[in-house]
Amino acid sequence: MTVLLETIQSWQMGQAYSVQHDRAARDRPKLADVSNMAVLPGMRPSKAGRWGKLTVSNMTVLPGTRPSKAGRWCKLTVSNMTVTSAMSGVAPRTAIRAVRSPSITWTRSRSQIVADLCPHHHEENLTSARPYRDIPGPRPLPFLGNTWRLLPVVGQYQVSDLARISQLFHDQYGDIVKLSGLIGRPDLLFVYDADEIERAYRSEGPTPFRPSMPCLVHYKSSVRRDFFGDLPGVVGVHGERWREFRTKVQRPILQPRTVRKYIQPIEEVTSHFINKMCEMKDLNQEMPSDFDNEIHKWSLECIGRVALDTRLGCLDKDLAEDSEPQRIIDAAKYALRNVAILELKAPFWRYIPTPLWTKYVKNMDFFVDNVESSHTFRVCMKYIGDALERLKVKEASDHDDLSLLERILVDNPDPKIACILALDLILVGIDTISMAVCSILYQLATRPLEQQKLYEELVRVLPSADTPLNYQLLDSMVYLKAFVKEVFRQYSTVIGNGRTLQQDAVICGYRVPKGVQLVFPTIVTGNMARYVSKPDVFQPERWFKQSDTKLHPFASLPYGHGARMCLGRRFADTEIQVLLAKVTSYI
Repeated sequence: MTVLLETIQSWQMGQAYSVQHDRAARDRPKLADVSNMAVLPGMRPSKAGRWGKLTVSNMTVLPGTRPSKAGRWCKLTVSNMTVTSAMSGVAPRTAIRAVRSPSITWTRSRSQIVADLCPHHHEENLTSARPYRDIPGPRPLPFLGNTWRLLPVVGQYQVSDLARISQLFHDQYGDIVKLSGLIGRPDLLFVYDADEIERAYRSEGPTPFRPSMPCLVHYKSSVRRDFFGDLPGVVGVHGERWREFRTKVQRPILQPRTVRKYIQPIEEVTSHFINKMCEMKDLNQEMPSDFDNEIHKWSLECIGRVALDTRLGCLDKDLAEDSEPQRIIDAAKYALRNVAILELKAPFWRYIPTPLWTKYVKNMDFFVDNVESSHTFRVCMKYIGDALERLKVKEASDHDDLSLLERILVDNPDPKIACILALDLILVGIDTISMAVCSILYQLATRPLEQQKLYEELVRVLPSADTPLNYQLLDSMVYLKAFVKEVFRQYSTVIGNGRTLQQDAVICGYRVPKGVQLVFPTIVTGNMARYVSKPDVFQPERWFKQSDTKLHPFASLPYGHGARMCLGRRFADTEIQVLLAKVTSYI
């Protein structure tokens, strides 16, 4: 492990990335005090756990109420509740508890997380809120705005260190910070109040606008509309076009049963990678200085196995620097790592084709051009064609045994849908997963106590070191999963998430107009004592279900929340967990 530490301790942590903890059970009722509640015949909960038909009378929202970590209301009184037989067997857990205990009280207070239920009350809030111009933040200069602060030489902020900028803003200005006067883009509003972040997420509609990668939006919608057309994918796309495409692919990719089928293939790739690690060690038992690039190869190999049903050969011996897998990795890294520079440091591409923008387009074209130079596109279409041929000989009864790619092709006969999904997964998955793994391995290497705890868990769970992994075994590795979550909280490779306001809203007491881009810096909120007990202490146990330590559910969200959560999060989690288990067992 010392060798591993010496190899990766120089890696820079805190790169932008989007990986998350599964919090599906945290949907909760939005009422703090309910009396005389009648349940109508035939009512049933929706998928989100909320009641579809509900009549509430004499409803009072108590000041200071907020949900606890488990998603239940801390101050709650239920009386005179009538439940019909239609609720039997279908009520969500919170309703079942209410039925069994007609009088319920939780004692804990704070926040006004309950959304305003009355539209007139919402209008009153907008009217009484402080004006937008009063929000604190760096003062823009005439003509130059605030863009100059992000420029080289004359600027005061380094775009490459957005994590530090986010922390500086909070230290200097507080829970809400406005960065206005940015050339070619709306204002950025940094929000550090986890309750406000939760309110923003829970009040969004069915097509949330995620303000990520405007340069990619422009590339897909304008520069290469000839390729994407009405199938833009799920990355850098918004509105109905995003919803329509995601609807076509989300069911198979998000189903746990689909992910479980890939544990064994991912383990095969990971075992190959660990064998290669042994071969890469030098005479001093150290890894090469470009070990992070080897992790990128492992990541691409896993993505190829999941999205295209094939091994791409990324882990082959003596892979040349100009090999096709390496060119894919380099193009994806360049496209992803230059987004912040294009958007904040050098946004002039919006008006003229700057050298940086020209190179960005060239790297993106490597993925989509239907010509000999676009190896990625040809590889995707080749293996998608193979999958179509396999489907011709498979019977309908084999549907449960179909791969992810085959299931997408069954539901969507157009092979281009599967191709664009694979391209999106490759584009954003290679670098983001790799940087997350770098962060996790670094923390594991520097923490011998946690190493020992993780090893002891693996000894308990696995009958032998050679035992093949499966869903049940991974699910039993509670400490392993908690370790990953704690790394994401304290040393997040995700700077934050965000939304573009679809309508005027009140945030932290200020009236914020439609169109402003909200930034939720989880790398900061996840380390705030207000939301996390002893945030400076690395404590994976805080993520255990039985833990009673303070942990706000919206303080650390590496995968985002709601409809625009990372589409590949289940596969990302599985790849990371398998790698961590195999590396720890090997060491």
